Amino acid sequence: MSASRFRKIALGLPGAVEGAHQGHADFRAGKRIFATLGYPDANWGMVKLTPEQQAVLVEAEPDIFRPVPGGWGKHGSTNVRLAKASATTLRSALTQAWSNVAPKPKPASRRRG
Repeated sequence: MSASRFRKIALGLPGAVEGAHQGHADFRAGKRIFATLGYPDANWGMVKLTPEQQAVLVEAEPDIFRPVPGGWGKHGSTNVRLAKASATTLRSALTQAWSNVAPKPKPASRRRG
């Protein structure tokens, strides 16, 4: 997996936009970050998962996923080793991360008539 492929998959999610955060490319749904590239270096990406989602991925694919060191990792921020991730695996992780932060549709209001 390359950084450009990570970017393409992330930006393919509904409403996703690219920005920058602390010198790294980030990907947002609404105003919330769901993924970044280049942390801790160019070989890695990050997806913002729940701690439960993180535990499942780290256990299933420890060569690909690891908790971000420190407090962010304890809250679900998960590094992705780009060279080891397949497009299918990365798409699944990015979709979970996007779903965690994407704005939820508002229920349709009912009109009284």
